[in-house]
Amino acid sequence: MRLCRLVLAAALVASITALASVLASPCFAGSSTPIPVNNPVLHNPFVDLLALMSGHCKTLKVAGRSFACKTVAYAHGDKGRVNFAVAVDDPSDDNHVVSFSGENGKRADDNSYELPIDRMLLNSKNRPKIDGLPVPAEQTSTGTCRQTGNFAAKQVSDVTCSATDSEGRKYELLFVSDGRPVSVRRIRQSAPSIQDPFK
Repeated sequence: MRLCRLVLAAALVASITALASVLASPCFAGSSTPIPVNNPVLHNPFVDLLALMSGHCKTLKVAGRSFACKTVAYAHGDKGRVNFAVAVDDPSDDNHVVSFSGENGKRADDNSYELPIDRMLLNSKNRPKIDGLPVPAEQTSTGTCRQTGNFAAKQVSDVTCSATDSEGRKYELLFVSDGRPVSVRRIRQSAPSIQDPFK
């Protein structure tokens, strides 16, 4: 189980940090429904912190279509970009990852964190690959993610996200923790950031 989570973590990191010099192509929200994307340019952030959360998704909707999830991760980039990445439980696609992505997240208090969403990162087995891993497509979006719990104490109660992309497609997440501590991995050191709720 630990090895499976580590492999999944590596895939999530690769999905988030992959270069975007590859041309756009549709991302699939399942085996047969393509989601066209407008694919703005990625900023090539490096993930400096990855936190895997244990629990289940009560709600996961990708462009209005319901899925289950395997895990949810919080990924903090060295330039301040944050992703709530969701490994989709899609039997037809082991590389199906959807990320709610934004900047300038804020802690309202010790038990809440809010992230404004400005794009969705959509990954699937059908995306172009760099170093053997699919490169996520970006879709300009607006929305918010809210995390309840104390990140510094490695305890998260839930994560809720809601976003609408520039084409009017909706994305929703309600993730509920099973109570186990968040597994935090600092991948590389970076300058301190107020947007890192684990500091």
